[in-house]
Amino acid sequence: MNADIDAKLIERGRKLFAGDFRFFWAAPSIETLPPMAGLEIAFAGRSNVGKSINALTGRNALARTSNTPGRTQELVFFEGPENAGFRLVDMPGYGYATAPKAKVASWTALIHKYLQGRSSLGRVYVLIDSRHGLKEVDLDVLKTLDRSAVSYQIVLTKIDQVKPAEVEGRIAEIKSELSKHPAAFPEIMATSSQTGAGLPELRGAMVRLLEERRR
Repeated sequence: MNADIDAKLIERGRKLFAGDFRFFWAAPSIETLPPMAGLEIAFAGRSNVGKSINALTGRNALARTSNTPGRTQELVFFEGPENAGFRLVDMPGYGYATAPKAKVASWTALIHKYLQGRSSLGRVYVLIDSRHGLKEVDLDVLKTLDRSAVSYQIVLTKIDQVKPAEVEGRIAEIKSELSKHPAAFPEIMATSSQTGAGLPELRGAMVRLLEERRR
């Protein structure tokens, strides 16, 4: 599932993410977005996107985490090492389980505008819990990404909590669904923040995007 990420990319990814990552900007509205620069990689999920960003960067407290969907109410930007031209973006969780409808509408509008007008956005990684697979709310987000013509890729999380055969079955199910989504990158990455599985390949994939942007 990650066979196209070779050892050299993995090593370059290790070096990039061993560098300093820091909070850079928080945007509660489209008018307050930072100026576009370099490459932005965004992460979207029902909840706990921050946990994956922390695992990737090896910094437990870089991004705020919570067990309550909807805690992040802004687009939060993290700047990579100096002169790398690389940012990570924590998008508001779209679980919204207990959020007021007006707040949900405001976050949704912000996300849609960001997706449609951000030329520095290279890819959105959509985090899907491997224990549950794609839910209806996830499919709605994929459709939004399709309409915005933004390249996106599915990242399965928490594979340490699922038997390997179940992970493979989940991947097959999602691949079948992705055939209906024109903006989806066909390969699925499988990861665990707990064990670190799949994270080197994910870092390598982001390095490849960064190097492609520089060409």
